Amino acid sequence: MTRKPNIAGPGIPSRRRAPMKLSTTSLVKVGSLPDAEGFPLVVEPTLEDLDPADWAANHREWIDAKLQESGALLFRGFRVPDAFAFRAFVGALSSELLDYVERAAPRTQVAPNVYTSTEFAADQSIPLHHEMSYSHNWPTRLWFYCDVPSPVGGATPLAPERLVTSRIPEDIRQRFLEKKVMYVRNYGEGVDLSWQEAFQTQERAEVERYCQSCGMTCEWRDGDRLRTRAVRQVMATHPRTGEVLWFNHAPIFHETNLSASVREALRAQFRPDEMPRNAFYGDGSPLEPEVLERIRGVYADATVRFPWQKGDVLMVDNFLAVHGRDPFEGERSILVAMAELYVSPGPG
Repeated sequence: MTRKPNIAGPGIPSRRRAPMKLSTTSLVKVGSLPDAEGFPLVVEPTLEDLDPADWAANHREWIDAKLQESGALLFRGFRVPDAFAFRAFVGALSSELLDYVERAAPRTQVAPNVYTSTEFAADQSIPLHHEMSYSHNWPTRLWFYCDVPSPVGGATPLAPERLVTSRIPEDIRQRFLEKKVMYVRNYGEGVDLSWQEAFQTQERAEVERYCQSCGMTCEWRDGDRLRTRAVRQVMATHPRTGEVLWFNHAPIFHETNLSASVREALRAQFRPDEMPRNAFYGDGSPLEPEVLERIRGVYADATVRFPWQKGDVLMVDNFLAVHGRDPFEGERSILVAMAELYVSPGPG
């Protein structure tokens, strides 16, 4: 048998090419926003034609590690032109996208498991919060997509929860841990969501089954009204890192979160436990307004803001970071997806 000579030699390339492997760092670059070192981490592509969903699917471990390190990742400059491209990007990172049940705010679904962000009036701000920390379960991860950036305002402020937790005064932490938090909601008063919107059903029996399954009491009242009470956790344990972090909605649901004029108008009509939503210690005793202000101050000191750019995707670990919304002018469209349901073991 005659063997063909190998003609490849110095200066002569072989016809067989070894497969080329591109490292993560050759495909993207990682940086920070001005005056926000490391939170959120900013990830930008180094190649113009990089497919976001394909890249994400092939680098999930790297993305997971960076998210755990920072708490929030801002993907900027990737080709994500619309809600369906956003859905594909998110789906490449998590197959378990969630519906939005036991709602605290109005939203509209625009693609499978992709929703508009909270549809409150443009002149209102939404305080920093963990998504659904008032519930017995919540998403572990959130994604925000900038479809249309507002010309004025409209930032999604963030704060790192590790920092916030370390700064919660010890006396406040212990008082909350001892008493826990109770959320009281009244649906059908004409000033907040109806129970049909909140629970996404027209059937009272469905609401009752849901409440029973998650340790929440419900009371039907005249005029098709509903009152619920739930004692929930003050802090939560991160399912991956084991960190115990401040995690509740007490400053958000408490009546002092309302503007003075709105609060006084509601107080003229309702007792504290009849307000559309309110928060108490777990034993039903009132939360001290000055304590809630101290907590809000800790969050305010840790807050980071950045202006949205069209096509931005923000990935947030719901345990490690809180988010909110600034008032805005003009058109603004930010979409949201949620993933990886975490079920709380109970108040703690």
